[in-house]
Amino acid sequence: MQQQSTTLSVSIIIPTHKLGNEFRQCLKSISQLIMKPNEVIIVFDGKMDSFENPFQELNVIFCATQKQSGPGAARNLGSQKAKSDILFFIDSDVTVNANSVKQIVSFFQENNNITALIGSYDSEPYEKNFISQYRNLMHHYVHQTSKHEATTFWGACGAIRREAFLKVGGFDEIYNKPSIEDIELGYRLKSAGFKIRLLKNLQIKHLKKWKLKSLIMTDFFCRALPWSKLLLKNKYVLNDLNLKLSNKLSVLFIFLSLLFLAGSPWINWLSYLAIVSIVAVISINFPFYIFFLKNKGSLFVLKVVPLHLLFYFYSGVAFFISWSDNLFRTERNQ
Repeated sequence: MQQQSTTLSVSIIIPTHKLGNEFRQCLKSISQLIMKPNEVIIVFDGKMDSFENPFQELNVIFCATQKQSGPGAARNLGSQKAKSDILFFIDSDVTVNANSVKQIVSFFQENNNITALIGSYDSEPYEKNFISQYRNLMHHYVHQTSKHEATTFWGACGAIRREAFLKVGGFDEIYNKPSIEDIELGYRLKSAGFKIRLLKNLQIKHLKKWKLKSLIMTDFFCRALPWSKLLLKNKYVLNDLNLKLSNKLSVLFIFLSLLFLAGSPWINWLSYLAIVSIVAVISINFPFYIFFLKNKGSLFVLKVVPLHLLFYFYSGVAFFISWSDNLFRTERNQ
């Protein structure tokens, strides 16, 4: 009698709201996977566009939310259509490595105690302009230097056992545009006792072209503000990814430098403390800058440093706004 295969089945779920070149490159990369997924579920966030699948070897399923509801709602709809053991979520503006599904299946079969895993952007961003290179390499560095035991999920490249995903209720659909719906899901998974692993060699390529304005607006309004509110609401104290102790100290020193600088016209020696505070931030983040130096050279690093300091500044502003709002609400409810 032939032994039945125990290979886990995989559904790739892709939310999208437009069918541009990035999406076609994404689908092409899926067609080149060494181990094919059992199904590819494409979820239109809104009305469904007409689209013919150019890769007939893939079992592609189309569905739509009918109104723009955000990637969380789109992914939830896709998960309801899925029939596989593993849900592999990716964004529509990334390409996957040919070994991705094979890596995921092997990992889950060898680690029965792990519920979900996340990957990383690769070290060779698709777009060559400075902001895109900085943004994607920063993300790569953060994931590659973080702990294997993850505290959150990542919707751009994250896989999860379908049973556990449904048990915790999927993504929170309160986020009606790309935001922290994946981070929030990860926190609920951890609170429910499930384990998440950061698989550093599971890497994807991000095709998005970033510009300075879109970078700051996304970081501030779609990431830092809602993330701060989530942390304060649930009283999470974390030391991982963008919430490492070094990041928190960097924000502190940035605001100390501004405070000292503001007082320096009246007390001259405060200007020296402002300089010391900036030097402290640079020292804390020295490994980060060395990473860029080795990969992109000294001129690139000179542009990275002020942008990175700006990142800490508006992240701190977002946290202060969220903290003030949380304090006001608490006092009003008492």
